[in-house]
Amino acid sequence: MVAALERAVFGKHFFDFNGMILAFDGETPLGFIHVGFGPNDQQTALDHSTAVICAIAVRPGFRKKGVGTELLNKAEAFARDAGAKVIIGGAARPLNPFYFGVYGGSDAPGFLKSDPTIGSFLEKHGYVERDRYSVLQRRLEVPITVADARFPQLRKRFDVTIQPRTGLGSWWQESVLGPVDPVELRVEDRATRQTAGRALVWEMEGYSYRWNSPAAGILDLNVREDLRRTGLGRFFLAHLLRYLQEQYFGICECQAHSGNAGALRLLQSMGFAPVDVGVTYIKNVSGF
Repeated sequence: MVAALERAVFGKHFFDFNGMILAFDGETPLGFIHVGFGPNDQQTALDHSTAVICAIAVRPGFRKKGVGTELLNKAEAFARDAGAKVIIGGAARPLNPFYFGVYGGSDAPGFLKSDPTIGSFLEKHGYVERDRYSVLQRRLEVPITVADARFPQLRKRFDVTIQPRTGLGSWWQESVLGPVDPVELRVEDRATRQTAGRALVWEMEGYSYRWNSPAAGILDLNVREDLRRTGLGRFFLAHLLRYLQEQYFGICECQAHSGNAGALRLLQSMGFAPVDVGVTYIKNVSGF
């Protein structure tokens, strides 16, 4: 766990110890809250106008005694002093500076509904729901059998390849995702070698021991817009899952925005089942 926190939190070059606020009773730790900042639109630097509450926790015996409220007040003051106009409760890409690979699963989903006290606590202090994310898993011991009449033609036209990672697209994504060293899979047109779809897959080492099974997470499963609704997404995902089976993974997890009906249908048609829901919250602190 120490190594995971170093990789996901303390080792980030934009980590600011002033955003990590701790509560003590004498020498007894009571809780903490951690505030970070999201990237600018180009994802080339921090944008201090948007702060993110990445984590908050209070020891059970000290809840409902004002500790969480005091931590939140100090976190909001820190964010405002740094220039924040809004504060997001719960990290979700691209507003996910810390804790990727430590909290949330295959991606950063905000605060999980399986942590039931966080949402009501934030709402009590003026935060409103912003986004929801579905967390889905598939057991890989179950055979992958997909009957789709479109597959023979797709198999003639496209190849699925495993690519060496050459970069994650931006300084921000490299900072957040780079330490887990994901593998990139692509669907390529055989005739033109153009990329028709891509996905990143990473080994969820920190979760495997909890679930008692080797786990892999899917990030950024995308198919080119002009090739959607052709069966290519199912074709690609079937190949991806078989690849994970061959690597002896037992669980595959993926997340999708709850408003992305197409992605949810695709995942569920391939045997993924919902296991949790993540929620982000938002509060305007600019005074306007």
